[in-house]
Amino acid sequence: MKRFYKKGISLFLILLMSFPLCACKSDDSKALTTVKLNEVAHSIFYAPMYVAIEKGYFEDEGIELSLTTGFGADKTMAAVVSGDADVGFMGTEASIYAYTEGAKDHVINFAQLTQRAGNFVVARENTDSFSYEDMIGKDVLGGRAGGTPEMVYEYVLRENGVSPSEVKIDQSIDFGSTAAAFSGGQGDYTIEFEPSATALEQSGDGYVVASIGVDSGYLPYTAFCAKESYLKENADLIQHFTNALQKGMDYVAGHSPEEIATVIAPQFSETDLKTLTLIVSRYYDQETWNTDLILREEGYDLMLTILEESGVLSGAAPYEDLVNTDFAEKASTP
Repeated sequence: MKRFYKKGISLFLILLMSFPLCACKSDDSKALTTVKLNEVAHSIFYAPMYVAIEKGYFEDEGIELSLTTGFGADKTMAAVVSGDADVGFMGTEASIYAYTEGAKDHVINFAQLTQRAGNFVVARENTDSFSYEDMIGKDVLGGRAGGTPEMVYEYVLRENGVSPSEVKIDQSIDFGSTAAAFSGGQGDYTIEFEPSATALEQSGDGYVVASIGVDSGYLPYTAFCAKESYLKENADLIQHFTNALQKGMDYVAGHSPEEIATVIAPQFSETDLKTLTLIVSRYYDQETWNTDLILREEGYDLMLTILEESGVLSGAAPYEDLVNTDFAEKASTP
């Protein structure tokens, strides 16, 4: 009888000790809320976001992130508008277009990730004395007409006293094929994002001679956005989402390019760590990422100027109607 009693007590204690562990695991699982994020592209340019993913910052904030790549701002915006995505990550121009076209549930930018353009001028010859005037009369492999990369490049030309009409800009080549075309002998210059710019240097086919991002100035090149109704209905969730992003920004600000590259390496398995570090260093050194996520009015106004000069702005798009800095400001407050 005593033996049975002791065995019963032991079994009870084992069950009692294991119950909290099971309960905690179940509670943690229930605590995670799914946020569907659609990114315009999957790029090293967006390193702080991938740091936040790889370091588990979203989970720390109670979020299970469902990440989809839209492959184009038009597709990412369509996903946000339709509700297929809760949050979109793309250039701010997309929300401006939607606003001027009469969208009723405005898509609001609430966190800026990159504060510079991410493309570079690649030349046939290496030089420390490049001038945009060197491009006059030359063949340049550019971007799609009306696309933000091309509009920012043309803005930089004008700012340096060169009319885009003075340059032979080839806009017929697909975005992902310009580097291959340049390697094949087309063009005197090409405008490239990473990793194509570094790949051209490594192959000896080209040399980065200027940064469009540095020469255009600070502007909200990419930002996180959501429909106004979603922000209102999910304010606490968006705050936690922004907090996770801010932790990614903090990590990037406080660590070396090599450390950052090591963290995001699982997101870019096709790129070796040495190359990944070179690319992160290039973006890091030109201050691509600010220390916070606040989308400031000066940068927004510059984006409007670029759109207006390019002839694609069809109406007013007030900063206060399309930008909400509350979440970013709170996330950056110690």
